[in-house]
Amino acid sequence: MNHPNKTVWIQDVTLRDGNQALKKPWTIAEKQIVFDLLVDLNVPGIEVGFPSSNTLEFEATKILAKRAPESVTIAALSRANEVEIQTTWDAIQHAKTPRLHIVYPVSPFAIEQVLKISYEKVLEKIYNSVSYARKIAGKEISIQFSGEHFGDAREGMDFAKKAFQTSIEAGANIINLPNTVERYRPFLFVDMVRQVKAVTPEHVKVSVHTHNDMGMATATSVESFYAGATQIEVALNGLGERAGNTNFYETAVALYQNGEESGINFDRIYPTAKKIAEMTGIPIGEKTPIIGEDIFSHRSGIHQDGVTKTLGQKKGAYRSFSPEFVGRKDEEKISFTNQSGTKAIRHILEKEGRFYSDAEIQILFHKAKEVSSRDGNREIGGKELISMAEERN
Repeated sequence: MNHPNKTVWIQDVTLRDGNQALKKPWTIAEKQIVFDLLVDLNVPGIEVGFPSSNTLEFEATKILAKRAPESVTIAALSRANEVEIQTTWDAIQHAKTPRLHIVYPVSPFAIEQVLKISYEKVLEKIYNSVSYARKIAGKEISIQFSGEHFGDAREGMDFAKKAFQTSIEAGANIINLPNTVERYRPFLFVDMVRQVKAVTPEHVKVSVHTHNDMGMATATSVESFYAGATQIEVALNGLGERAGNTNFYETAVALYQNGEESGINFDRIYPTAKKIAEMTGIPIGEKTPIIGEDIFSHRSGIHQDGVTKTLGQKKGAYRSFSPEFVGRKDEEKISFTNQSGTKAIRHILEKEGRFYSDAEIQILFHKAKEVSSRDGNREIGGKELISMAEERN
């Protein structure tokens, strides 16, 4: 099913789900820095905290709600409890565009093993909490209901659908389908999303919130969009409980590459990622998609040939997007190891302003390959290649 130019609503949960999983959760001042980064990214929705959990969270939520521009919807999480919903509203109502977010389990496993109450009681709890939220917030405010552990509801889909329907009847206009713990392949979760979407009224937005326990959260979220979920919940640098939440950058860029519009300022991605890494002390892996140090490096001779022939073009032979698209100041790097070809030698030397004949390049290539192989297949840089060339002269 194709959705040409359909807007994707990116709902960022870094300040709530991401922050709660940090070894050292952020201070209010640090939360403000992260919030401003999200505003610069032009994120339409930001979940800023869990205000009923402690005084600091309440104050931070209130401050960020006041700080938010009208164009950004500010959400905060609450359990399905009237006292906590009231506390959440007291903090979030200061936003120009607030959203109440209520969560309660909907899977048979969670209901039977954790809640240990009847299914009828679950529906009653959902209805009462959402209707209370609607009552205190009024008609115009958006209310999101998350069916926690939805990903575990494969054998209880009839009840899960009933739970979401109950939340809609009580006043929810966004239903969020979380893969609270990733257990199954994306196809199975996406099929569950499709089933819920099929019985959801058109005026109600369907959202997904997936965790990355098996490394498939981005794929699951992207494919869920094509199953009808128009809100995707993500976190900067993939922060979140355990292996983290769906990665903001991977999801936004993947959807863009497939023709979808989100309104994100993509050129703010790389500086944001670097700042978040600095603030959390969690380094960015060199092979991390979109933001890793090594993702524009090419060392194989076959790859280097294609790269040199497509340098500067919008579509690269071995590149999904350009470095500058995501705000990087680096460029495609060609370096020499014993896996490289003559194109690498010529490219590296010409970048250094040195030009040699084909015959000279061939001689240098064999010399460099011999040195690299002899020294444990190490990389050989431009200055060393120049030295080798000068030695011959």
